[in-house]
Amino acid sequence: MSRYHTLGKIPPKRHTTFKKPDGSLYQEELFGTAGFAGMSSLIYHLYPPTVVSEIKNLGSVAPKIAVDKNMKALSFKGFSLPPEEEYLDSRKTLFVNNDLHIGLAAPKAFSKDYFYRNSDADEMLFIHIGSGTLRTMFGNLDFKYGDYLIIPRGITYQIDFDSEENRILYIESFSPIVSPKRYRNNFGQFLEHSPFCERDFRLPKDLKTHDEKGEFKVLSKKQGVLWEYTHKNHPFDVVGWDGFHYPYAFSIHDFEPITGRIHMPPPIHQQWEAAGFVVCSFVPRMYDYHPDSIPAPYHHSNIDSEELLYYVDGNFMSRNNIDKGQITLHPGGIPHGPHPGAIEKSVGKKETGELAVMIDPFNPVMITEEAMKLQVDDYYKSWIV
Repeated sequence: MSRYHTLGKIPPKRHTTFKKPDGSLYQEELFGTAGFAGMSSLIYHLYPPTVVSEIKNLGSVAPKIAVDKNMKALSFKGFSLPPEEEYLDSRKTLFVNNDLHIGLAAPKAFSKDYFYRNSDADEMLFIHIGSGTLRTMFGNLDFKYGDYLIIPRGITYQIDFDSEENRILYIESFSPIVSPKRYRNNFGQFLEHSPFCERDFRLPKDLKTHDEKGEFKVLSKKQGVLWEYTHKNHPFDVVGWDGFHYPYAFSIHDFEPITGRIHMPPPIHQQWEAAGFVVCSFVPRMYDYHPDSIPAPYHHSNIDSEELLYYVDGNFMSRNNIDKGQITLHPGGIPHGPHPGAIEKSVGKKETGELAVMIDPFNPVMITEEAMKLQVDDYYKSWIV
């Protein structure tokens, strides 16, 4: 997030003495990326964040691949994923390549017995159903239906859910998740033609310093293995911080769609980018206003990318028999397009109420065993009249 933010107490100069009321020093930590050349924040702890009494290897959590090479249009019923009691258990990875993992979760709760840290990947959590609070050492972020939560790698967190009914689409990105470069000037400020601006991003607030000692379990995922670290100090013992690197939230409802006289290509819907993929937000919008326009998307071939579309809400004009939470996968190298009748039905329509998240990986994805449990039979035949 290329925007300076600060919470709590910090000294006037970095890397200088910063004393507690008793005269001892607060413990400074640089939370940074790309070998001191990327985004970073300076964090001030009550105690050293390095005091660990035990480390356990809890075993592999790497997804099991069912289909490693795919050239078939597929669809998956996301809401068929059964809810599970606990957050980590509920996370099911469906699609993977070397750039990202994509999955769904339906947790009833996040156990207070541990904290979680993804040491490999930035996480994007899209909240389809549910609300609550994301808690980190940077402060809190309240969330609700339609929110994206961006959690950079290495950030330790817990989630307080308001109820037991929660549905989440998630991405684990092995490169930073950022806003599209074309929407920012040389100083990182969003340009006037961007479909969102700084006011739309929600930053951490309500920093609470936990002065607690004991045994605090942090489950950390690295290279497909889950590790249990036992820290002697509470992970959220922060009195203040400043910088550009922290978790934040953005509501899909705050994305302002770009429209035109004729059908506009998918890049106008782009919300995020990373090395190897982009994420787009399809939101309610006015349709094209040329008198002879066809609002339905034209048939197209994704020669250089896969297309995964996660259907959130509203009427999905280009697809027949699509439910909330359903995912379609159209692989690179073959054409796809609207279902039969969709083009004709779209002519003359003035607006759409659809809400969807599209993920375009630039490299083919493999399909996991968990995904195959949700597969819709013979989806690739659904264009036959």
